[in-house]
Amino acid sequence: MATLIVRSAAHIWTGDEAGTELTDASILCVDGVIERVGDHDQSWPVPDRVLDASGCVVTPGLINTHHHLFQTLTRAYSPALGCDLFGWLRTLYPVWRRLDEESAYLSAWVGLAELLLSGCTTSSDHLYVHPKPGLIDAEIRAARELGIRFHPTRGSMSLSEKDGGLPPDGVVQSEDEILADSERVVAAFHDPSPGAMVRVALAPCSPFSVSPELMRSSAELARRLGVRLHTHLAETTNEEEYCRERFGVRPYELARQLDWLGPDVWVAHSVWTNPEEISLLARTGTSVTHCPTSNLILGSGLCPVGEMRDAGVNVGLGCDGSASNDASDLWQEVRQSVLVAHLRDGPASFGARDALRLATAGSAACLGRDDIGSI
Repeated sequence: MATLIVRSAAHIWTGDEAGTELTDASILCVDGVIERVGDHDQSWPVPDRVLDASGCVVTPGLINTHHHLFQTLTRAYSPALGCDLFGWLRTLYPVWRRLDEESAYLSAWVGLAELLLSGCTTSSDHLYVHPKPGLIDAEIRAARELGIRFHPTRGSMSLSEKDGGLPPDGVVQSEDEILADSERVVAAFHDPSPGAMVRVALAPCSPFSVSPELMRSSAELARRLGVRLHTHLAETTNEEEYCRERFGVRPYELARQLDWLGPDVWVAHSVWTNPEEISLLARTGTSVTHCPTSNLILGSGLCPVGEMRDAGVNVGLGCDGSASNDASDLWQEVRQSVLVAHLRDGPASFGARDALRLATAGSAACLGRDDIGSI
């Protein structure tokens, strides 16, 4: 039995629903699980290891619920600067077409290391470009080497320009390839047990890069295999216009028609979401990942986080891909979420504890985890 005591923290923000905060307190961990929080007295066992937290604030590990680690190698790519989302993607698709196993491993290693340095202990990733096999395997190898808890999502794009989508032929796959590899990745890596270090989800990229048929098939496969679902939704006005022109509905109505709402689904961005759609999210238990820095860099808009939280929608936090953020720093996103809320709803609307809750308990709920996110 391995024991650790985090001793004499100046302040502990537990992140629990009661809002518990402690001063001059300690934490006992046994075999990697928190057993006690409070005053360190003689009833506590003699630990194998002591971490002196004097003068420190202790919080739960931060949880990143949306990333594209493969983009680490294309951060600050000058031809894409100053573009909106669609222009940015069209500029970068040809670069990402050259992604291979080595570059996937290195980009994941660098991005995940940067997250760890910012206090992030769990990260999701959305890998939707697969020009070569084994790319998600390489990312998982990097995560295991670093020791970060990892929720890779097997992303996909099937709808190329010739079929009415946004991406070129070189970065899409057939639906049969996508579904077969999705099942392979889940079988090889998904661990549903408590405390798991790797869990897999399925993640068709967006309404403008996959077909409705693939969205339906992916949802059916994920639910059969017992894994979660993730996608981009309602990120930009361009996406809304695309959905209206191609499908005759807004993005959330399309998601509803395709059975893509529910407690096993979390979506990234959700910037252009009206009150009726926010109510729909709350009723269905669908979670949202807020990505403030990326939304600002691409000029996508400001997510209505305040309205969502008031309606009972679970909201987590994400840094998004390094190519639309230029960093993998989740503390930066915590701060940015406060600033964006002040800009949108006023300085009294949202504070540091609200932002921390997004990055801990809110993000844990996005990933379907009840074993992380609070102390």
